[in-house]
Amino acid sequence: MNRFKLAPSILSADFTCLGDQVEQALAAGAEYVHVDVMDGHFVPNITIGPLIVNAVRPIAARYQAVVDVHLMISQPDRYLGDFAAAGADILTVHVETCPHLHRTVQAIRELGVRPGVTLNPATSLTTLEEVLPFVDLVLIMSVNPGFGGQSYISSSTEKIRRLRRMLDLVGSAADLEVDGGIKPENAAEIVAAGANVLVAGSAVFGGPRTIEANIRAFRQVGQEPPH
Repeated sequence: MNRFKLAPSILSADFTCLGDQVEQALAAGAEYVHVDVMDGHFVPNITIGPLIVNAVRPIAARYQAVVDVHLMISQPDRYLGDFAAAGADILTVHVETCPHLHRTVQAIRELGVRPGVTLNPATSLTTLEEVLPFVDLVLIMSVNPGFGGQSYISSSTEKIRRLRRMLDLVGSAADLEVDGGIKPENAAEIVAAGANVLVAGSAVFGGPRTIEANIRAFRQVGQEPPH
């Protein structure tokens, strides 16, 4: 049994053959498809929108995979309906962009989508305290959002550990997801701290090995007993 779920980030995929690469990742055993949505305002990059979510939805459905949409955008409330209609299973918003976070979380759930919340590396976990009982996923950013291929911020491990304690304290069954600089070499440390969903972009879709071989390397970590 795997100790964590793997969420390949399509931000690092080759968009000239996106469908094929998503299919390869899911066929190799990935459970999530992670879609990074950036608007050039909240983060210094522009990526993709609901059309891509709609395109990967049928592939994910064939493998019973979760379409995991991370909204790194200003005013996310304006677009929740569009992403829900496109096929998102999870919609994750940033505490930094939601002045009425509880209302946003409610709006996501009312659309029939699982609500997630996330925060940037320098944002305190205390900003999440009041909303933890109402979400299905909490995402720790272990790099500053905006671009793929960055290095893991080492202090994130302790932040993950503290968030796991906070979730346990309120009896939450929410997934604890981590995104940024994750690779097989540091996956065990991140899972041991309390994460159960790992987002990996370049470590899945990049490098000299095949997508299947990259995922196999993560799975070997998942099969090792906890230290």
